[in-house]
Amino acid sequence: MKEFSKEVYLKWYEDMTMWRRFEDKCRSLYLKQKIRGFLHLYNGQEAIPAGFTHAMDLTKDSMITAYRCHIHPMAMGVDPKRIMAELCGKATGTSGGMGGSMHIFSKEHRFYGGHGIVGGQIPLGAGIAFADKYFDRKAVNICFFGDGAARQGSLHETFNMAMNWKLPVVFVVENNQYAMGTSVKRTANHEDIYKLGLGYEMPCLAVDAMDPVKVAEAAYEAIERARRGDGPTFIEARTYRYRGHSMSDAEPYRSKEEVAVHKNDDPIELVKHRILENGWATEQELEAMDNKSRDFVEECIEFMENSPYPDAEKIYEYVYAQENYPFLDKLEN
Repeated sequence: MKEFSKEVYLKWYEDMTMWRRFEDKCRSLYLKQKIRGFLHLYNGQEAIPAGFTHAMDLTKDSMITAYRCHIHPMAMGVDPKRIMAELCGKATGTSGGMGGSMHIFSKEHRFYGGHGIVGGQIPLGAGIAFADKYFDRKAVNICFFGDGAARQGSLHETFNMAMNWKLPVVFVVENNQYAMGTSVKRTANHEDIYKLGLGYEMPCLAVDAMDPVKVAEAAYEAIERARRGDGPTFIEARTYRYRGHSMSDAEPYRSKEEVAVHKNDDPIELVKHRILENGWATEQELEAMDNKSRDFVEECIEFMENSPYPDAEKIYEYVYAQENYPFLDKLEN
């Protein structure tokens, strides 16, 4: 694995501060009704994509996740301007403005969603891995899901199949402590979600996911195991979200004091502390990076504002792959 050098830490800091500002600005745009529907923010969980993409081979590995999906594709190399446009339903978005917040997608960067069905992406991640193995691509799929999805039956079916066929996939539960508004403590007889892998003799572990180094180390070992042909690993990435489940979440299930305690472990502040401690940058240089991130997010908004909405007739496209599908000739009537 690439070393955790000065350059890596500075890139992490620049990326993570931009991601945080991007999500904060999305919140503002939602309140202005420029973003419609659902909006699930990622604040607090930034160390996970930072660590995983450090350990991945971005020329061939892929990623799939749930509906809290704005930051993962940025980490994979997708242009944040196109993600912002997609969030606002613009034609320049990653899915032409027809996917929205929960369905970011980029075939070019091997980012396969953005899925609104809880746990729906788990078998799909294994399916991508099956294709990688079948075609001998030496690629690995990283399949993310939330702690709520860990209670879905599809997880068990997929774990069994993935182990049986030794598929090159890394399953990652982003345990941010709450499935919507329900505490992990209330959803099962155990709190160590990673132990679900034991029933399938799948290597499994929990990791402090507020630290990108610890995430990267666990990710690299799991990815290399999968690439060797030894099958999947299940990682419980223990993290915390600073915003509600979605913008409609009033958060009655937790206190402000609880959130404040977890903010002491803010991954951005951790990275900043290590940079300053090692003399890799000064406060002034990091402040300049903050300003750069702020300006770039404003550029994303400007790009979105200057982009058109999709043409109305696009509503009938992308529904059927078959051009001469029966009944299409009746649409005009």
